[in-house]
Order: sequence, then structure tokens, then C-alpha cells
Amino acid sequence: MRVVARAHDAPVHVCKADPTSTYLASGAADGTVKVWHIQRGYVTHVFKGHGGVVSALAFNYPFDPSSVVREQKMQLITASVDTRIRIFDLSAAISKSGAPVKAEAVLEGHVSVPRGLDVSEDGKWLISGGRDSVVLIWDISSGHENTASKPKNAKGKGKETKFSPVLSKTIPVLERVEAVGLLHHDEDLAGSPSGPNKLRFYTAGEKGVVKIWDAREGAVLFTLGKEQDVVDEEQEEQRQILDGFYLPSKSVIVSVHADQNILFHSLSSQSLARQLIGYNDEIIDATFLSPHLPPQAPAGPSSSKYMDTHVALATNSSLIRIYSTTSLDARLISGHSEIVLCLDKGANGRVLASGSKDRSARIWAPTRHSEELLDEQSLSEWGCVAVCEGHAESVGAIVMSRKPVEGSEDTLRFMFTGSQDRTIKMWDLSSVPLAYDASEEGGALKCKSLTTQKAHEKDINSLDVAPNDKLLVSGSQDRTAKVWEIEYTVSGRGKSRVVRGELKLLGTCKGHKRGVWCVRFGRAERVLATGSGDKTVKLWSLEDFTCVKTFEGHTNSVLRVDFLNAGMQIVSSASDGLVKLWNVRDEECAATLDNHENKVWALAVSSDESTIVSGAADSVVTFWEDCTEEQEVEKETKRAELVSKEQDFMNYLALHDYRNAILLALAMEHPGRLLSLFRNLSSDAAAADVDASTSITGHPAVDEVIRTLAGSDLARLLRYVRDWNARANTSAIAQRILHAVVKLRAVEDVIAAFGEDKTLSLAAEVADGAVVKDPKGLTTLRELVEALIPYTERHLARMERLLQDSYVVDYLLGEMDDGLFSDLEDTTGVPMDIDHAVEISA
Repeated sequence: MRVVARAHDAPVHVCKADPTSTYLASGAADGTVKVWHIQRGYVTHVFKGHGGVVSALAFNYPFDPSSVVREQKMQLITASVDTRIRIFDLSAAISKSGAPVKAEAVLEGHVSVPRGLDVSEDGKWLISGGRDSVVLIWDISSGHENTASKPKNAKGKGKETKFSPVLSKTIPVLERVEAVGLLHHDEDLAGSPSGPNKLRFYTAGEKGVVKIWDAREGAVLFTLGKEQDVVDEEQEEQRQILDGFYLPSKSVIVSVHADQNILFHSLSSQSLARQLIGYNDEIIDATFLSPHLPPQAPAGPSSSKYMDTHVALATNSSLIRIYSTTSLDARLISGHSEIVLCLDKGANGRVLASGSKDRSARIWAPTRHSEELLDEQSLSEWGCVAVCEGHAESVGAIVMSRKPVEGSEDTLRFMFTGSQDRTIKMWDLSSVPLAYDASEEGGALKCKSLTTQKAHEKDINSLDVAPNDKLLVSGSQDRTAKVWEIEYTVSGRGKSRVVRGELKLLGTCKGHKRGVWCVRFGRAERVLATGSGDKTVKLWSLEDFTCVKTFEGHTNSVLRVDFLNAGMQIVSSASDGLVKLWNVRDEECAATLDNHENKVWALAVSSDESTIVSGAADSVVTFWEDCTEEQEVEKETKRAELVSKEQDFMNYLALHDYRNAILLALAMEHPGRLLSLFRNLSSDAAAADVDASTSITGHPAVDEVIRTLAGSDLARLLRYVRDWNARANTSAIAQRILHAVVKLRAVEDVIAAFGEDKTLSLAAEVADGAVVKDPKGLTTLRELVEALIPYTERHLARMERLLQDSYVVDYLLGEMDDGLFSDLEDTTGVPMDIDHAVEISA
């Protein structure tokens, strides 16, 4: 990658590479165009004189098989805000370097800024599109054919015309054009077969769609994308296209939209092939979806590949984003007129429910696929199948029934919505389909409200339904969570079918000091979890609605909670940007997950509880995977390897294979075992009265091991010696091994050993995927020597004191034998009985 600093004196507005990827043209806001050699990084041409910002660039370098014997001409075509199009001859500019280069031709035809330029493969046709809502087609080969040459002896001041392109056709497109390009003549399109005489192009602009045109007929062949309605300038989502690219190798047109989304349109299927979302804004809610789950397939191992294949996100926008969890391909769902505040899934993830600031809730379903077309990575088109209207304020909480209708897996039951109007509404979903059909007339179904309950004194933030659909819990800013009994009955069939629903208050959970942001039922036990603005997570019993446990650890408001591992763990997210995992049994935090820098509003758990998705106000979506099993397997593998190595070490000792024993102890990084080995060898040598001249360490085989140790092992051994030397009880062994190293290894070997150890440590960090830094943690040879000297001097002084003390003992023993008690002898020369004398004196 090459970075050119200060390439222009003004901001660079457009760039374009030539067909051979040799040159790059850049246009700036000061009207200057520069041509760069990509590989060498220098400027080959500079063109000035544009009347304002350069708005579009294109190269004309037609392919000609005879180019091997004839030099081809390369042209650069530019457009600027002065509405003019200029054509420069790059070959002529090179031959006349040093002189100012003028345009070969200046084309005037647009009345507004040209935003798109392209040239046909044969170099004959130039197409331009601008904000004047027209596309112009120019014949740029006719100028060469009709070149008027003046005789050499001709007189007069008449101007010779060398190159004069001709405007061949003007096509009104009825929208401001931001991108235009020609398609390959062999591109096979439905309704327009390919051919060498075909001239087809695409346009993209303010309506947010890509249109494919027949240039000769001036008619639209087909449109890619959904046309954007006229919107106010103040409206948030602007779907107009800012730029477009044609990828002939993939038969795809890429459009870049004003809302920072990139769409890949397939020309062969005339559908959206892929979508990339550049910016998610503040993420408010998330939930997993399973749109490809077969209608009659319950959630289970047999349908695991279709489970949780997508995730839906509610952002600070009226559009809902649906991502594929594998390819991260995305789709945008439009329908709400205000910001979407909450999401929930139903029918095991086959449908999606959303609540918005527009005071409505909507049910979304994917288009139906046949069994053979099901692909867990593909994205379906979603549509609104039902609308729930009736709240007086924003819908901030939504939850769908958890239990399917008996005998029918593809039928919904009911849904609850909670609003800022402090009411809970129950909606009948028994007639809502699980698949979207755009051909159906009448639009989305209007759902019926079964009951409306005044539930709280302040805004309702969260709702949840028990796994058996018998209980409903609501959390509010009034610092309480209320548990309701659901009464849902269906009588009759067909048109005489009557559905009734009621809510009955069972109890109130009081104890939080701030508003309750989230409520969740336990999946295995009769408990309830709540997260509050008082920074705590509380666990409540559904028997008497009392608080049984409190989890403290977050430093700010707890925004989301959920259960994991059959209710044995709780996961929570908070405004402190952290996701915490709690053990319910001991109320301890088992793990803290940190990858956000702002409030974590969204938290979703997959059906198999192996993946957690968190979304925050920092626009980051994080997928957390449960790696407990992998970690346990890794620990067990390491333990088995350690046991095997320890057994090998003991076997080597039994066989007196000291070389392999020492190498294995060094590889295992067990200095204790190595010290024990050296100590035993030293004790055995002292007991056997081994001649010190035959072995320094006490065994010739150990001497040979030290003599032939590899560099990294030698450095590790010396570090162990440094540690042993710091303690009085192990200093003798350390001095013995250090003496052996000094005697048996050259200074160059020791210096090289520490250099090799540093290199191996860096290589190990790279292999582990760690960030390689300056290895300051490694002990250098200088630091090792500086650590050995003071302790060695201290041990030497101690040995000298012991030696002096031993002389006193020798003197006393000598005097005892040679005359210290000579005065006690009898005059007769008979020695005195010392033991008898002591008894008498006593």
C-alpha cells in the first residue's frame, strides 16, 4: 500500500484507474487533475483549467488486437461543475512535457454538473450523465475520421480542427443522475440479448434505484431496487444513490447510498445479491431469527442448521436491519415512520415483531421458500404481515407468545405491547400468516386488541412471557415489576371462532431504588430476573414475589438481563459498556466481557445458548461464543501431557538417563525437579567420594549434558541458577552448576544462547497470535550477571567465615590432644582419668 501525502492542495473529490491498472487519475476541488503512476508513485500529468470542482473522470483506452504493432492512444476525460466535459490526450502530453497541456476537445451539452462518465470498449462512444436529469451519448470516433488538415503552404490565421466529438443522442431520465456506465456488449440481460451492436447503460441517482437502459431505443429495460419516494430534506433516511460501479466479471452493479449502505445488484437475476451496511448508529435492541426453519419443524437438533441463522437489529432509525450471522449479508426492512424501539421473535424465530415511536407495532415475515431452495446463509425478503395500532404513545416493549397452538406449529397465538401511555395491550395473532406474499391484495392485516390494562404509573420498559404462556411480567420506570396471569381462550372454528384474552394481577416485585429496565422469566425454575437503574440485578421468587438474590457489580444502570445454562447463570449488560456473566448459586460474577465503549442496550441469547449478541450505543455489534467446553478440553489435554511427561521424567531417572531427564525438565519448565536431580547427584557423589577432577557436577553424564545444551535451554538453565543462587539452602547447587557452565562452555556460547532465546520467544508470540512487543520481560545476559554477582559475593563471605570458624575448631581439637590438659597429669606420669575427675567435681 502506498500513501501519497499532500497529493493535492485541495480535497480530492474523484479518482479513477485506467483499464490496465497502471495509472490513477485524481480530481480535486481546485479544478486540478493529476495522473499518477500507481507502481512508482509519481505524477505523470497535471491538467489545470477546469472551472471548479472536478466531478467525474474516465479513461479511454480501447482494446485493439493490432496494438502489438501499433501504438494505442490513451485519453483522459474529465467533467467539472462548469458543466463542461474535457478530453485530454495523455500520449501527446507525454511527448510535450514541460509545456502546458490543453484539452483536445471541450464538450458542452449539460446544463448542470456531470456526475458520471464512461467509454465503450471499442472507444467509439462516450456517455455522460448529470444532475440536469439527462444522459448524453457522444460519438468520439467521428472527430478522427473527419480530421481537416491544412496544407503546409496555406496562409491565413484559421484554426485547424483535429478532434471534434459529436453529440449523437440525448436521453431524459427524469431524475438527477449521480452515476452512469456502459455495460459489456456480451452481457446477457432478460429482454435484451447480447450482441456486438448492443449499447446498454445504467443510471443511478436521487430515486435510489439502478435503471438499465437501451441506448439506441432510449427506453428502460428494467429497474434494480425499490424506487424511493420523494422525501423531505429533514427526513433521516436518504436512500438516494451517491455512486455506482459495474463489475463485469460478476455481472453485478454496486450502488453506494447516502445512508452509508452498499448494495450489490445482480444483472442476471435482477435482484439484490448482497448488502453491506456501513453504519448502524445507536443499537437499541436485538433478537435472533430463524426465517428458513421449515414450517412444521420444531426447534431441536434435527433443525439446528436453520436455527438462529440471522439476527435483527433495531437502531436509532425507522429501518430494521437483518443480518446473516455467517456472511453478515444484510437487509433493511422499512415500514415504520419513526424510530424502532423494541424487537421480539415468534414461532421459534420464523416471524419478527417490532414496536416504534410511531405508536404502532408490526409483525414481519419472510417470503416463503421451497424446501430445495432453503439455505441457512441466504437472506429472504421480509414484509409486514400485520399491524397493531391503538396506543397513545410510543411502543417501548413488545413480547410474543412462547408456546405454539396445540396441533399446529405454524400458528401464532397472541402478543403484548407496552407503551409510554402506561398501558399493556394484548393482541390476537391467530390470523397472522407466517409467510409474506407481496401479491396478496389488501396489505397488512389489522390486528384486534383483546384487552387493555393500565399497568404502571410510569413508562413501561420491558415485557416477558413465561415459557408456558401462563404469566406475563412487566417492568417500569416506577421501580416495580408486576406479574400478571394470562387468560387466553379460543372457542369455535372458522368464521364463528371467538378469541378472548384477559390479564389478572398476581403480585408486585418491589425493592429496586430506580426504574426497572428489563425483566425475564427463568426457563427452568419459577423465578424472575430484573435489571434496574440502581446498578443491580435481582432474582425474585414467583411463589411469594420476594427477592431471593441480588447481584452487584455493574457501575451503572443494568439495561438487559437473560438466563443461561438452564437458569444456573444470568447474563446482564449495562450502561458501563460491560456484559457480565453471573453464577446464580453463589451470586458471583463468573466473567466480564468488555468490547463496548457505551451503553449496551441490546442483548440476545441464541436458542442453544452457545452465542450471545450484544449491541451498544457505540454502533458495535459483538458476537460472544461460549468456549467453556473448548477450554476444559484444552485443560484436560495439557494435564494429560503433563502426567505423561512426569512419568517419562521418572523413567529417565530410574534408567539414569540424565540427559533426557534434564532436557525434559527444562522443556516442562520445572526448576524444582531439576534442582532435586542436581541435589541427589551431588549427594551421591559426596557419599561415594567421587574425585572432583573427574566430574564438576558429580556425574560425568551431567557434565556432558551441560557441555552440549542448546542455546535456549542453556539460557533457561542459567535463569534457574540465578533463582537458586538467591537462597542460602540452594546456593551450593547453584554455584556448582554455574561453575560447570563457566568451565565447560565458552563465553561466545553463553552470549549466543541469550540471543537465540530472545528470537525463539518472539517466534512463539507470533505463533500464538499475540501482539509482538519489545520483550522486556526476558532476562538479558547483563541482567543475569548483575543478579548473580551480589549473591555470589555474599555466599563467598559466608563461606570464608565458616572456614575461619573451622580453624578455631581445629585448634581446640589439637590442643585437646597435645597439651591443653597436660597440667592435670600425675607426677608419676600416669594420665589422669578425666571422666572420674568430672564425677568427683560434680
